Amino acid sequence: MKASNGKGFERSYALHLQHLKLKGLQPKTIDAYARAIRRIGEYFDGRIDALTEQQLTDYFTELVASHSWSTVKLDLYGLKFYYAHVLKKPWVAPGLIKPPKSQRLPDIVTVEEARRLFAATRVVSYRVFYFTLYSLGLRLGEGLRLQVGDIDAARGRVHIRDAKGNRDRFVPLPHATHQLLRRFWQVHRNPVLLFPNRHGGLKGAASATTPMDAGGVQATLHKVVEACGLKKRSPRTACAMPMRLT
Repeated sequence: MKASNGKGFERSYALHLQHLKLKGLQPKTIDAYARAIRRIGEYFDGRIDALTEQQLTDYFTELVASHSWSTVKLDLYGLKFYYAHVLKKPWVAPGLIKPPKSQRLPDIVTVEEARRLFAATRVVSYRVFYFTLYSLGLRLGEGLRLQVGDIDAARGRVHIRDAKGNRDRFVPLPHATHQLLRRFWQVHRNPVLLFPNRHGGLKGAASATTPMDAGGVQATLHKVVEACGLKKRSPRTACAMPMRLT
């Protein structure tokens, strides 16, 4: 990227980041929309403030050929956000992209498969975490964000915060899950987090301010799924999809 183009792009990119944060978007969305503008900026050598419909057509044609439709959509939404909030211009190419419609049924882990998965998970914190996701039907991020105060034992429910669409919701709290979480908390005794990070060992967990690492959770689940011989699409699916006890 030329120096003359780079300075202007960096200023606009910084403004883009400010607007992303001010609009209250989820961290993953902020990261995706920011990455989209970086990628588009590199493609056009920083000159993205006056793109024509033909330039956008060329860019997204190449992107469709090299990336998933998920990435294509995120780049489109990120650029539209940039136009609306940074450039304050109307979008120049309405109807440019129409991703194919697809609807996948989730891979549902059966009770027997779940028992095998729990039994094969040697690390206690991961085993408790997987059981909690399964029994409450949570997504990975929802489970990692759980706090001690979210458990309402008196009403038999759990407060799930910042769920999909920035919405909160309540889910039933099974007795077995409540008892397991109580025993697990008595081990680490973190005053806020139900699943504190393990970087400092057991002593460090008591004062940790961040939850377990999502990458470590997923990598371990991947290994356990393979060891159990489960034929699901991916361990990430196993965490992300509702897997309620029946």
